[in-house]
Amino acid sequence: MHPTARRYRRGVHRYRFLLSRQWVILTLVAIALIPTMIRLGFWQKHRYEERTARNDLVSAALRAEPVPVERLSSPGHAVTRTERYRTVTATGTFDTARQEVVRRRTNADGEVGFHVLTPFVLTDGKVLLVNRGWIPADGAQTAFPKIPAPPSGRTTITGRLMADETTAASGIKNVKGLPDRQIMLINSEQEAHRLGAQVLGGYVEQTAPTPKGGPEQISDPGSEDAPLNYAYMIQWWLFAAGVPVGWWFLVRREIREREEAAAEAKPKESAPAAV
Repeated sequence: MHPTARRYRRGVHRYRFLLSRQWVILTLVAIALIPTMIRLGFWQKHRYEERTARNDLVSAALRAEPVPVERLSSPGHAVTRTERYRTVTATGTFDTARQEVVRRRTNADGEVGFHVLTPFVLTDGKVLLVNRGWIPADGAQTAFPKIPAPPSGRTTITGRLMADETTAASGIKNVKGLPDRQIMLINSEQEAHRLGAQVLGGYVEQTAPTPKGGPEQISDPGSEDAPLNYAYMIQWWLFAAGVPVGWWFLVRREIREREEAAAEAKPKESAPAAV
């Protein structure tokens, strides 16, 4: 037999074990893992870009100069992504007789309580919904809690403009049949029907003034951890690159172990029988 053909047959024989059931399954799993990990890397890349864009929008909104709320919102207006978290001012009077509480809201320490939602009647008669902050649930949540009073008379407030809450965006189910003056979601359209007034779209998270003994102020929106998604993206792509390397390492180890086993068995086979 020609030496080249002999070497070819020897090489084919060395890799014949790849046709075994165990190695076929292992190879198919490796092949499936590579595109899966690549796709996971791209998913983390999209998450990184989304979170980075969100952080940039929030930072820009918080840095912007305060403007009168009616410059950004009006009755029936849907607060946009670029308007969300903008600092706004408003002058009017708190209507405590018609305020509500928003159930199952947590503070910075993770304690469950209520957000205080108080209508704020502007000088032109329109109404702005103001989330004055968090209060603890002092007893059964079926009872209306005791709420610290806001400043009386004509007041100028400052706060962050927020979009109407929905179940789709928040994941909070809008439960019906709640106790009187308790709600699950802050929605300007629903409040307009309840109050029988022109209500500006969205609502405001009050940041000033902060009267002593009042509701606990809602903390600033934190930035999302976009660099973590970037790290996961790199990690998944490194895993994808490592799969063929790992597969080849296993193949080479299998060949080495088989050759070592064959080398150990050969002297035993060729040894002369004892007389």
